[in-house]
This record gives sequence, C-alpha cells and structure tokens, in this order.
Amino acid sequence: MSPEEMHAVAMLRGVPYGRIATSMRALPFLAVARHIVVGGRIGLRMHAGFGHHHACNGSVVSYGADNLNSGASRLWSVQVTGMAELAEPTTAELELFGPGPHFVDGEVFDPVYMRIDPQFVTVHTLGPENTDRRRRHAL
Repeated sequence: MSPEEMHAVAMLRGVPYGRIATSMRALPFLAVARHIVVGGRIGLRMHAGFGHHHACNGSVVSYGADNLNSGASRLWSVQVTGMAELAEPTTAELELFGPGPHFVDGEVFDPVYMRIDPQFVTVHTLGPENTDRRRRHAL
C-alpha cells in the first residue's frame, strides 16, 4: 500500500464501528461491525447470529467507516475493498476490540472475527473550505 493508503487505513482508528458490504443470495447488504487496524489489515468483529460472515468469508467486500456524526470540522469517510477471511484474533487483538455488546436485536451477542487485506483504499474529506466554496457559488 502507498503511504496515502496506509494513512487512510490508519484513520479508521479514530472510530470504532463501520459497515461491511457484500452480497448474500445475489442481493447487496450492509452489516455493522467493530473494527481494529493491525499491521495495515482490518480486523472485524461481527454478530454470528445473522450469518453475514458466511457471505463475507472468501469474498471481496467493501468496508467503510467515517466520522460524519462526530461534530468535527473536518469530516472524512474511508472505504477499504479486499478479500475477507474468517480469523482467530490474538489476545492482544481481543484487547483492542474491547468488550462487545450484550445483545444484538434482542439476541445474545455471539462474536465472529474476520480480517480484510486491503487491495483498494479510498478516502473522502469534507471541510470548512468546501462550505465556503458552496456559499460563494450558491444561487
């Protein structure tokens, strides 16, 4: 990965959750996941009860996270695309994930872990300069 892509992946450390996108039975879907960044790879923790990890395992997925609701003046959105695989996290990685939720949609949380090896990384930023430009060009 380029230094710019590594920086974009590192930005994910600023938020704990994102959304994984792939298809299941030929239909697209998004699922929420907790993520960590270790060695340029994205570690994910999801709820096993929905079976989304089966659709993701061995498939190309996109994972996105952002700080859009943070109130920060500089907003960003990162998208990582790559192969997802089931993984067994190390003790250190489990500590990075922290405690999971007790329940997901009324079910007891059953964690499953995956890794994404990023192949494509994109980042988009929004900042005060965009707002000023829009004001100058507004009708």
